[in-house]
Amino acid sequence: WNLFRCDVSEGLLRESMEAFLQGGNESLAAAGYQYVNVDDCWQAKDRDGDGHVVPDPETFPGGMKALADRAHSLGLKFGLYSSAGTMTCQQRAGGLGYEEVDAKDY
Repeated sequence: WNLFRCDVSEGLLRESMEAFLQGGNESLAAAGYQYVNVDDCWQAKDRDGDGHVVPDPETFPGGMKALADRAHSLGLKFGLYSSAGTMTCQQRAGGLGYEEVDAKDY
């Protein structure tokens, strides 16, 4: 978050995942780093008509499952940020009142 803030995208995350593995025995993965976590701004501003959080179609056109699948194929773990409130810090859809829907989706 401190570096990219809301300037995150599918491409940036794919590049970051690949960077985990670069350097062989000197790589982040070799040093024990396993998690690629996406902070705020991956989601659209509003939920869809069925109440689901959806990825921002402009910055994550392939969706989050494809990114998670890629992380897993590289031996990495994948995490998504959400908020316990009605909105995230950057005014994206939060989880309050949608905990069961989100738990099933994530």
